[in-house]
Amino acid sequence: MCNLDCEYCFYLDRDTDPYKDTSTRRMSRETLRKMVESFLFYAFPHSVFAFQGGEPTLAGLRFFEQLVQYQQRYGRAGQTVSNALQTNAILLDDAWCQFLRSYQWLVGASLDGTEEMHDTYRRNRGREGTWKKVMASVERMAKHGVEYNVLCVLSQANIHQPRELYAFFRSIGVEYLQFIPLAEFTPTGERQPYAISAEEYGRFLVELFDVWWPERQKVRIRFFDNLVEALAGYTPGNCTMHERCNSYVVVEYNGDVYPCDFFVEPHWKLGNVHKDTWSQIARAELRARFAYGKTVPHDRCLECEYRRLCRFGCPSFRAKQHGNAADLDYFCDTYKAIYSHCLPALRAEVAQITGRPAAL
Repeated sequence: MCNLDCEYCFYLDRDTDPYKDTSTRRMSRETLRKMVESFLFYAFPHSVFAFQGGEPTLAGLRFFEQLVQYQQRYGRAGQTVSNALQTNAILLDDAWCQFLRSYQWLVGASLDGTEEMHDTYRRNRGREGTWKKVMASVERMAKHGVEYNVLCVLSQANIHQPRELYAFFRSIGVEYLQFIPLAEFTPTGERQPYAISAEEYGRFLVELFDVWWPERQKVRIRFFDNLVEALAGYTPGNCTMHERCNSYVVVEYNGDVYPCDFFVEPHWKLGNVHKDTWSQIARAELRARFAYGKTVPHDRCLECEYRRLCRFGCPSFRAKQHGNAADLDYFCDTYKAIYSHCLPALRAEVAQITGRPAAL
C-alpha cells in the first residue's frame, strides 16, 4: 500500500505479485507479535527490524508503538534491537519524529534531489509533486534530532547532474547518502524511458567520487563506504557485494517469508511465521538454492579483476532485462568504470587508516 504513485515504482503492475488481488495489505497485530516473539526467541546479540512498503507509515504510529512494546516484552537480557524505517516521508509529523528519536530509529527518506528532479517522477495520486512535503519532513527530523539518511533514486531526472545533486544535498545538511540506480524494462527487454544505462550510471559515480573525495571525512556515500569496507577486509553493508544472497529475509504483511524484496514471487516463498520456525526457514533447501544462485558466474566474470568486489553482481540486476539470472549484471560496465577510477585512492586511504595493505 502506498500514498504516492511514483512513475518508476517497480511494485506497480507486477504480474508475479502474489498479493496483487488483495485489498488489505496491512500487517495485523498478531502477525507483528508473532514475528517479533519468534525472532527474538533466538537471542541474537543484535537483531534488526527494517520496515518498508509500499509506504510503512500508512500502518499508523500506534502500530510501531506496539512493535516497540513487543520488542521490550520478548527481548532477552543482553540483546540489542535496532529498528529502521524506509519512507517517502510524507506523513512524518512531530509525533512521528518524537517517537523515532525516543527509540533511536534510523530513517531512510526518499528524496530525488531538487524540486524539479524529485517531482518529475515522485508524485501523488492527484499527479501533484511531493517535494515540498518531503523537505518539510526532512527539516522536522533534523529539528527533533532523528537519525536519517537520504535514499535518492537515479533516473533520467537527475543522472546527468551529479555535481548539482551533491551540492543540493550538502546545502540541506545531508551527511549520509544512498543512490539507487533505476533499471526497469518493458516485457520485451527495452529500457523504460525513465531508467538509466550502465554508461550513464558509471559517469555519474565517477564524477560524484571526484566531488565527494575532498569531503570524504564529512559525508558518507553508501556505495563508496561499501568499497572501503571490502578493501578493509570486512563484509560490506550492501548485500550486492556479499558472496551469497542470505543476509536478510522479507516478511510480508500476512507473515509469508521470502529471501529478497526483489523476489517476492510464489516460487520463492520460504514459509510463514505463523507456521514455521526461523530455524526451519533458515535451513530450507529453497533458501539455500536462492542464496547460492548468486555464486554462479557469467563467463566474462571468471577473468574479471573485480570479481571479488562485485561478487558477480545482484541477481535482480542480472535478471532484470531478460528474466535470466545467468546474464551479466546490467550495471557490469558501471562497476568497471568506477572501480578503475576510484580504487587506487581508496586502497591508499584504507592502508593509511588500517596500517596494512588493502584486502582483495
